[in-house]
Amino acid sequence: MSASVTVFLIALPLSLGIALTAGAPLQAGLVAAAVGGIVGGRLGGAPLQIGGPAAGLTVVTADLIQMYGWRVTCAITVAAGAGQLLLGFLRVARSALVVSPAIVHGMLAGIGATIALAQLHIMLGGSPESSAVANVLALPGQLTDPHPAALSVSGVTVAVLLLWPRLRQQRGRYGRIAARLPAALAAVVAATTLAAAAGMRLPRVDLPSWRSHALPELPDGPVLGLIAAVLAVTLVSGVQTLLSAVAIDKLAARRPGGSPVPRADLDRELRGLGVSNMVSGSLGGLPVAGVAVRSSANVSAGAVSRNSAILHGVWVLLAALLLVSVIELIPLASLAALVMVVGIQMVSITHIRTVTRHREVVVYAATAAGVVFLGVLEGVGIGIGVAVSVALHRLTRTRFTTEVREDGTHRLVVRGQLTFLAVPRLSRALAQMPEGADVVVVLDGSFMDHAAYETLHEWQTTHRTQGGTVEVQGRAGRQIAEPRTSHTCSPWMPWRNHQCIRPRQPEPASHTPRHGQLLGGVRNFQRTTAPLVREELARLAREGQRPSQLFLTCADSRLVTSMITSSGPGDLFTVRNVGNLVPLPGTATTDESVAAAIEYAVDVLKVESITVCGHSGCGAMQALRSAGEEGVAADTSLGRWLRHAAPSLHRAAAPEGAPPRIVTRSSDALETLCLANVVQQLENLRAHPCVARRIAEGGLELHGMYFDVGEAQAYVLDPPASGRTLPGVSPGDEPGATPALFTPVRPEEVIPGPPQERDASCGSQGATSPVT
Repeated sequence: MSASVTVFLIALPLSLGIALTAGAPLQAGLVAAAVGGIVGGRLGGAPLQIGGPAAGLTVVTADLIQMYGWRVTCAITVAAGAGQLLLGFLRVARSALVVSPAIVHGMLAGIGATIALAQLHIMLGGSPESSAVANVLALPGQLTDPHPAALSVSGVTVAVLLLWPRLRQQRGRYGRIAARLPAALAAVVAATTLAAAAGMRLPRVDLPSWRSHALPELPDGPVLGLIAAVLAVTLVSGVQTLLSAVAIDKLAARRPGGSPVPRADLDRELRGLGVSNMVSGSLGGLPVAGVAVRSSANVSAGAVSRNSAILHGVWVLLAALLLVSVIELIPLASLAALVMVVGIQMVSITHIRTVTRHREVVVYAATAAGVVFLGVLEGVGIGIGVAVSVALHRLTRTRFTTEVREDGTHRLVVRGQLTFLAVPRLSRALAQMPEGADVVVVLDGSFMDHAAYETLHEWQTTHRTQGGTVEVQGRAGRQIAEPRTSHTCSPWMPWRNHQCIRPRQPEPASHTPRHGQLLGGVRNFQRTTAPLVREELARLAREGQRPSQLFLTCADSRLVTSMITSSGPGDLFTVRNVGNLVPLPGTATTDESVAAAIEYAVDVLKVESITVCGHSGCGAMQALRSAGEEGVAADTSLGRWLRHAAPSLHRAAAPEGAPPRIVTRSSDALETLCLANVVQQLENLRAHPCVARRIAEGGLELHGMYFDVGEAQAYVLDPPASGRTLPGVSPGDEPGATPALFTPVRPEEVIPGPPQERDASCGSQGATSPVT
């Protein structure tokens, strides 16, 4: 509710200002805002995105109105919505994201500059010209003869817009008021109050009666021109909406706390946008698009579902019906100043720095200039052409440098991408290497196509037959072997998906197919993985194991500890058993193997951390829950073992408090038992004398983890008493006093470690390497 009110207060003046800028009836902005909120919010795939009239569509809409009239523009909006609906069903939304960000930002910058130039004339009391160039040429004359009243109202609007964020930073009553009131609404209210108090005679908002509201009519004009118009609205509105949805996803993911929100379904969002445009155009509204400004305000205000977008549309609809007399007090100069500031903000300094850092400022500038001087479609087309030219230039810009070292070795450095276009210069550079010389070829690029590889390989073979040596290295100076042409599977890939572990010939009768898979996996290790880890394993064989972590988890085959922890040889001392149980010491049924492993890890290996990791769908917990306390006493090995998990049943029932849970969702009975089992085993760990002693000395930490197999998502235990970023369990935590919470581990989180454990090349190896 609060988020919807915040967004409504922003959307109301902006919708009127965008309609004014486009030259459309002012009601059209309110119609588009209401439809974008109600229809788009209900049918769209981005729950927190707010749809409505967008500044990015202003130039396109203004051109269409000037060329075809308002009613035909409404029909074009309907046709564009139908096209977006079709594209959504064809599931092509993701393909829109392949457009270079430099083109998109350049398009928005060009639109923003065009808007700002047009609104500046209204702020000065005049009327805008038909193009950005004409507005620039007419600006000197407008500056020499400004309208004092319009200039005063515009100045107050701009001043409040710029100063309001600073008021929000102030403490006290004024800071609290500023935090609740959006800057756009505050600016319009201040300007309207000034105009009313001073009795200024200014053009104000004029909302004609809804009875005379214009509806669409069938277009009449050149077919190709109409198709181009529909295409322009479809693409600009669609791309802006999809990019905004992706940005809002990132913004919501970074929001601390709060309820989780599903990631945007871009195809559904495109379909919802199409329906919104069809409804808005049919009701005489502006084209609809996802608006980043309103959407980010929605996220910041704490929205957790699509209800805030729907309610904001309801408030706009009620305002359009019940607050007409209040809205008509707003001076047009104030709305023009508001939209001009929005247009200037579309020329983002951050975007310019980003494209400059990625050497795409030429694409950005060409797109922006094309939009300003020619139009949106023409500017985007120019931007695409420049982007392709830049990519081809980079692809063909390959530099070759040669040098001779003191030891007589000839070194050829190739900087850039090696494609067939660079083969002639590569051949000339290789031909300059003396026969029989020792040559080092350094490939300082990220791509080499087949033609370049064949040229390099043939020269390498010839040079070696003449008595010379050749070493081919990559960027970091590592030697590069001949690229593989056969399929190689990743070490974590299940056997049923492997292509390289199947026996080349039928196995003997004594070998079962399953045993053949095992041997095939071992062969694949010897062929692909062993050469990569042999040096590290040789070091561990010499120095012995020195793990810093004891990892106690279930024997379930779906838990691949090295994969979910990104660990390698020597990192984890792992103990696996059915149900990841830690039997209490000193009982008649104590399992000495687990106790021995704990004692060895704590006292001999001196580990600094112990992690108990449970998982979803645990078979041991299923058996425990199905049998109950009586069933675990069955006279079988499994039954006797599961007696150690009986306290977990009591903890899951939580007679003294709330049971453990995951903060982002509710858990069923089995998951609650799995979570309670992790907490219980951590308590059992503290009962072991060696563990209790090391904890008291401050040299050992206990951690809880839960792995959801279906989601491939890890959760870490964060009891409220610990208060640590990296969750743990301290001796003072009282079980049952407060619910133990498991929080998800996000990809963007970085857990610091000792400097020697971090490798600058982490993540740069191929998929066949298990070492990170």
